[in-house]
Amino acid sequence: MTNPLAGLFKSRQKEAARQDLFARSQRRTGAYLAAHPDTSTPAQARLTQAIGALASALDGPSTDPFDALLQVGERALDSGGDPALTLALDIAETSTRIRQRSKGAWRLHGLALDGLGRDTEALESYERYVALLQNGNPAPEVARRINTLRRRRACLDAAVALFPETGSPLRDLLGQPTATTAAIAPELAAHVRAQTARLGKGDAKVRRLTELYGTYRRLAERDATPESAVGATTPLGVTGLRGLIAGKSVCLVSGADEIAQSTLGAWIDGYDVIVRCDGFRIRAEGTGGRTDIHALTVRGDTPWEGPAWTQQAGVRLVFGDPAGPWRRAVRTRLVPGAQERIGDATLRRPLADPALLGEGGWEKATTTAFTVLRLLDYLDVTPRLDLIGFGLPGRLRPRETEWVMDRATDVDDSKMRIALR
Repeated sequence: MTNPLAGLFKSRQKEAARQDLFARSQRRTGAYLAAHPDTSTPAQARLTQAIGALASALDGPSTDPFDALLQVGERALDSGGDPALTLALDIAETSTRIRQRSKGAWRLHGLALDGLGRDTEALESYERYVALLQNGNPAPEVARRINTLRRRRACLDAAVALFPETGSPLRDLLGQPTATTAAIAPELAAHVRAQTARLGKGDAKVRRLTELYGTYRRLAERDATPESAVGATTPLGVTGLRGLIAGKSVCLVSGADEIAQSTLGAWIDGYDVIVRCDGFRIRAEGTGGRTDIHALTVRGDTPWEGPAWTQQAGVRLVFGDPAGPWRRAVRTRLVPGAQERIGDATLRRPLADPALLGEGGWEKATTTAFTVLRLLDYLDVTPRLDLIGFGLPGRLRPRETEWVMDRATDVDDSKMRIALR
């Protein structure tokens, strides 16, 4: 005979477990607020508000707090940064345990893992979300991410398959389901450099490997330009930069006092493209009045905390690594209207990128001037490339100066000019 109380007892057990999961999330959100009390940004303020709404829903016995819990996860995603993304993942994991067939919970789970660079796990969660949909058509952003993650994995598998005879740490890393993009990307770059050094850039398989790496890197950046920069300015990639300078005379002008106090301004303005670096200043009589390209480098643990980039420029090239701080710096410091175009992620680390220059041996803190100079020289589409004011002491590092002087075709001390073409 069936015990009529058995079903009731099991139901109460499930409800108790459910309440424990909600209580755990409340403790987790409280700990996050204690560690991150700053609400100065709109996204953080919305997250704090969502956490408050969850607390209110948990106090109301007649309300279901599940939607409020998911809202906290969504707001954590919007806040960005590893702590907030970790909170979003924690909320998502709890949500999938509370409701194993919740489409919203599995979508949140995938997005949080994706944001943390855990590609394999993110793809699995996205596929769980799609399987729960009646029509099998995911939200557009999820469909895009599924396609991107699959293409990234295909690039990695193809890169490893090109050299099956070579024992590669990359192959071992790809066998780990929890491997992150942050771990895989440098290992792939090292693999490209190793095969290039072994076989040379002219080798057909090396060329294919470099192509795969370039595709992977662009896909791994997720968005070529940080979201707030889109609409405020037009992204510019390698092809666009090459087209911008092709067939034109280009000069790179230093910020030396000797240039500002000179009378070279009209002569400098005669160049088709004028490039300036970092915190430049304009004194038209000495420096010229235009800035067609402004190159700068973001450095340090918190590069987004620097001053806004208010100097007017046609193109702003921002160099920086790793990708996360670079994106946040561009998102935070870019001023709408101060530039027409912004260099995208394909241009953020040209010296170290095997898909572009990929030159080893340079100091990590290479000067901005040399980085942009080496990039322009590598593109090799300008008939005239001059440096103005960079023969002065302290403008370039010793090895950079040596590289420039080895390739100089003319030096004009009266105009402080070094010609590379």
